[in-house]
Amino acid sequence: MKKAEKTRQFIVETTAPIFNVKGYAGTSLADMTEATGLTKGSIYGNFANKDEVALAAFEHNWQRVKTMVRAEMDKRDTSKGKLLALVGVYQNLQSHDFPEGGCPLLNTTVEADDTHPDLRKKAADAFLGWMKNIVTVVETGIAAGEFRASVDAEQTALTLIAMIEGAIMISQLTGNASHRTAVMAAVERTILDLT
Repeated sequence: MKKAEKTRQFIVETTAPIFNVKGYAGTSLADMTEATGLTKGSIYGNFANKDEVALAAFEHNWQRVKTMVRAEMDKRDTSKGKLLALVGVYQNLQSHDFPEGGCPLLNTTVEADDTHPDLRKKAADAFLGWMKNIVTVVETGIAAGEFRASVDAEQTALTLIAMIEGAIMISQLTGNASHRTAVMAAVERTILDLT
């Protein structure tokens, strides 16, 4: 890896938690220079502007989530097991390498909805990719006879994602992890009811 690539990667990895905690609007150039120990010129010598850093930070945070979830799902042999792995990850965020500040998809979606179209598109693409992956798992489960033939894979994926993201949002809002536990139990029941 070239020095410029290493510097870019360092900036992204160092600022990604800040963007995920403070958001795009709340993260200042001072936050970025303080965290990285680099000057404004060094940061903007590697990125065109704050937008570009924010987009890269979101991609980094979301990649961490995808890698962690995929690793847990890959440990399972069945489609039902793979879906239940989602419950395990999101029920026990503290036991996994989850990004500081919570779910980057949720955080970015809420903030970028009307204020940052490029960041909103990144979040939408992340959501669609997640949904597609769950749809594939459900369809594989239907084909293997694990799930009822009448199960709507797309509706199931949307429901699971909405419940998981809702659980995280409510838990963060209230500061009460038991709310996430309660919703994740409902996610598990939804998965078990597919059979």
